[in-house]
Amino acid sequence: MDSMQSETHLNELRLLPHDKHDARLVSHVHPLDWHNPKPIPRYNLVVIGAGTAGLISAAAVAGLGGKVALIERHLMGGDCLNVGCVPSKMLIRSSRVYADFHNAEQFGARPPNGVEVDFEMAMERMRRLRARISQHDSAKRFQDLGVDVLFGDAHFSEPNAVQVAGVTLRFKKAVIATGARAVTPSIPGLAEAGYLTNETVFNLTQRPSRLLVIGGGPLGCELAQAFRRLGSEVTIIQHEPQFLPKEEREAAQLLAHAFGRDGIHVHLNTEVKQVDRSEQGKLVHVVSEGKQTTLAADEILAGTGRAPNVEGLNLEAAGVDYDGKKGVCVNDYLQTSNSSIYAAGDICLTTKFTHMAEASARIVVQNALFKGRKKLSALTIPWCTYTDPEIAHVGLYVREALEKGIPVKTFTIPMNDVDRAITDGEEEGFVKIHIKEGTDRILGATIVARHAGEMINEISLAMVAKIGLKTLGEVIHSYPTQAEAIKKAADAYNKTRLTPLFKRFSTSWLAWTR
Repeated sequence: MDSMQSETHLNELRLLPHDKHDARLVSHVHPLDWHNPKPIPRYNLVVIGAGTAGLISAAAVAGLGGKVALIERHLMGGDCLNVGCVPSKMLIRSSRVYADFHNAEQFGARPPNGVEVDFEMAMERMRRLRARISQHDSAKRFQDLGVDVLFGDAHFSEPNAVQVAGVTLRFKKAVIATGARAVTPSIPGLAEAGYLTNETVFNLTQRPSRLLVIGGGPLGCELAQAFRRLGSEVTIIQHEPQFLPKEEREAAQLLAHAFGRDGIHVHLNTEVKQVDRSEQGKLVHVVSEGKQTTLAADEILAGTGRAPNVEGLNLEAAGVDYDGKKGVCVNDYLQTSNSSIYAAGDICLTTKFTHMAEASARIVVQNALFKGRKKLSALTIPWCTYTDPEIAHVGLYVREALEKGIPVKTFTIPMNDVDRAITDGEEEGFVKIHIKEGTDRILGATIVARHAGEMINEISLAMVAKIGLKTLGEVIHSYPTQAEAIKKAADAYNKTRLTPLFKRFSTSWLAWTR
């Protein structure tokens, strides 16, 4: 690959800054010298889209001896590897280092004078590690697994055939896993002024002095805090009265307090009306409680949702029903209106998480090729927003349980009651576990803590295995750990089982046996 060809290829794939790390990434996930294989007469499974859902589907079927074709038009690994989970968590990790420097004195350490953020180095680290991880999603690796990997724009030509790069692939079953893309907000002047999304923000090599974030969902909150800790002046605009509107109010309030400590300018109940360019930068005109204000920024990050990639697939030819906003229509078994075609991942799911895409792909493999009856609705899915503190949840919220007519009892342990959280200087947050009243059946839980994403998995396991809160109280947790908060919640439940009658009996028994 000569340098001119390499740069042209990177331009086509919308990757900047065209350094050696991006070149290595592309050599794995969309190699310039790749030759699409000649298709076989018929595949057990044709997969359209090589993001998380597509990769899992293809690898699983190939591992079981099936004939699989995997089609990708852009970069294998999808959003997660290239513009989502992987690069964002790398940037968050770098930003936490600088936050810990600023808080070093509370740990008995004297921080060096004038700690200077090297944004360029942090971004270079992200690109380097992303390229390293990309080998797991590489075309060569999947070829070695026995998958026919083809690059190009795919579309259905008939109910059981797909065309790509001038050839026709016929299939017994197919899965649509084309994912979703960032939504363009309908704000006058925004497109003309220019803005970033998750698909372009990781191309930055220079830190924006002033960053304005539109949207208080997971993406907006994570990157607002990361960029602030990396030295940008950050303003976040949220049109609703709290961040992460689906989460419990206490969790959102703790996050708002954390943003305040970090020096993020917070505007809730605020709507962006227009954006203009000027010599002072990008002028963002907002309205809050009837009052108009103008804010200046060097860059604008829009994190206002995702739209399914249904365009260009010619789904009508396959008899697949879809909605431009909701994506491909599926039943609880992830089957489309064409019984031979399934969908998985962001293209069809309301909950757009990488681990949800993986779980849905496993359902598709079982149901499509092995006559399984696995249901999407049967899954227990945790999630986490990777701010500091992290906010993790699994199962039902109290409001959802009450809407279903399920009586709820909640056990809450503040993290400042947990020894390890105190020793770590990470006392902010709580563990809150909801059970069905009169039983120890866990309905759901919310954890706010620096390591909430790790801690929530214990509760997810208990729910899947139908382990009640009583049994969790019997699990010996290593001491000291922050997960001990979960055991403390279980202990609090077990204390409620000590009824007055039992206490009188035990008191009498102990008095008699003295």
